[in-house]
Amino acid sequence: MTPQQIIEGIHQGKLRALAKAITLIESQRPEDQQRAAAILEELLPRTGRSLRIGISGVPGAGKSTFIEAFGMYLLQQGKKVAVLAVDPSSQISGGSILGDKTRMELLSRETNAFIRPSPSGDTLGGVARKTRESMLLCEAYGFDVIIVETVGVGQSETAVAAMVDFFLLLQLPNAGDELQGIKKGVMEIADGILINKADGDNRPRAELAGRQIENALHIMKPKSANWQVPVHLVSALKKEGMGTVWQMLETYREAMSETGEFEEKRRRQAVDWMWSTVMESLKYSFHHHPKVAALLPQIQQSVAEGVTTPGMAAKRLLETFKRH
Repeated sequence: MTPQQIIEGIHQGKLRALAKAITLIESQRPEDQQRAAAILEELLPRTGRSLRIGISGVPGAGKSTFIEAFGMYLLQQGKKVAVLAVDPSSQISGGSILGDKTRMELLSRETNAFIRPSPSGDTLGGVARKTRESMLLCEAYGFDVIIVETVGVGQSETAVAAMVDFFLLLQLPNAGDELQGIKKGVMEIADGILINKADGDNRPRAELAGRQIENALHIMKPKSANWQVPVHLVSALKKEGMGTVWQMLETYREAMSETGEFEEKRRRQAVDWMWSTVMESLKYSFHHHPKVAALLPQIQQSVAEGVTTPGMAAKRLLETFKRH
């Protein structure tokens, strides 16, 4: 398909055209990247209308079950839903997202839903860039809600929080004394926290975990003066609390839009995205520079053996890069 055919296909709501455009974005070939950039530029005026939600959670929190239950709820409300994943760990372990697609069996069969695994064998920066661009394509296609799931660990939560409107953290009902070792950094970037599996015998434990997390949030500096991070109890397995989650998201959008913070956040994210793309491109150019590549093994060995300082080695590599 030509770029023009892909653009027309996306305008006409053809899923094959969307899938083809995302494949171009994920390609490493320079000609494919040029075609993808041209498609994105053309479709940009049609983007920005969806609600972008990031979802993370401790292992076993039931992210896939929740995304499917919530996605099915949104479809019943007449929404179109896209699910994208950020999985930098897939290059090491093969990742779990391909399994997630089969676990979200009901959602993946729906006409108004789209599930896309992240490209494997890539760096976090590369996966994040491709996910951002895929998100724009999904918006241009007409999806109302885009869910970005973090599959990897560590910095992937921060990367996702930097590309979405609302960052949702899923927790288990057994917080206990140590709050499940919740990383303070992840708590700080959350806009809402859900205690999943809050049903049956788990309910009292879920209520306790909710109170503990609320207490922890009170002593943390809020992200925004216009939003107090709520904690809700849900059961994805029993499909309970999905309406409450959607109500929370709508309240958030309303509150942030009224103060102008919603649009301001998106503008800031767009500029940050530009700079992260610049840095990613520079890194790629540096590593693929023939003279730098030829010099690198020798320089690395000198640093490892203590012959050259890391600072001097870096300076020499950068001078080589600039000179040629």
